[in-house]
Amino acid sequence: MQPSFFKSSHKKKHPHSHSTIPHSGNPRFLSVLTATAVVIILFLFYSRRTLVSNNPCSDDTPPLTAAQAIIAAEFDTLATPLVAILHYATAREVPQQSKGEIRLTFEVLQSLAPCNFLVFGIGHDSLMWDSFNPHGTTLFLEEDPKWTFSALKRFPILRAHTVLYPTRLSDANSLLSSYKKDCRDGILKGNRQCHLALSELPDEVYGRDWDVIMIDAPRGYFAAAPGRMAVIYSAAVMARGRKRSGVTHVFLHDVDREIERKYAKEFLCMKYRVGGIKRLWHFVIPPAVNVNDTTHGFC
Repeated sequence: MQPSFFKSSHKKKHPHSHSTIPHSGNPRFLSVLTATAVVIILFLFYSRRTLVSNNPCSDDTPPLTAAQAIIAAEFDTLATPLVAILHYATAREVPQQSKGEIRLTFEVLQSLAPCNFLVFGIGHDSLMWDSFNPHGTTLFLEEDPKWTFSALKRFPILRAHTVLYPTRLSDANSLLSSYKKDCRDGILKGNRQCHLALSELPDEVYGRDWDVIMIDAPRGYFAAAPGRMAVIYSAAVMARGRKRSGVTHVFLHDVDREIERKYAKEFLCMKYRVGGIKRLWHFVIPPAVNVNDTTHGFC
């Protein structure tokens, strides 16, 4: 039997929405489901304890249901992987990526953990990603403050920030044609001239070399949406500017869309693509010899 948390959903759902996947009321069904989840996750992970995010919760977010409150309270007494088992064995919501896509990132995290893992986007899969990096630093960046607050209410162990994106999907082509003129120095923090540079992220984002970066946000499926142009560009800058030894693994989701593919080819570089499955591409990017030289592009 395949655990429910490996099923995919094409669009991100609000943390309080209900999935259409039915649950059986049969006790034997629930026992088998829970046991399967326990075997899989305990086989793959080991217990750990991390720091609880200090991000405040908004008063206007929907209150937790009784079941959600139970899960949230368990972080005080159980290690994170055990809470993850409890959550995904009983939740109706499922992660956005397919089983194959999840496993691709999981295998990299298993080879590197504990590591620094930066995730653009927060949703039903956030507790899973955090559990995949035991004793490491996993940080989520989300555009919608209500989603951030809701996730932190349900999973107070997570570390997350709400960020603003200066771009619009409708400007993707013009931004791509002008970046060599506006983004010459390859600097992110405080860079107002380069519209693709994420210049106002939390300091802890700029202060670390990120071993793995997952790009699964912000929204990029309508003209007024921020699109993922700035995230893809900024992830490439972070990888090129890496100071520690090693490389940066970048995972880009939704590559079935034109802009994701176009920006990946320009900034993440197909010569650094090492694999992929379905709508997920995997890049391994080395640090640049001259990080500030982007006059001739990134590839």
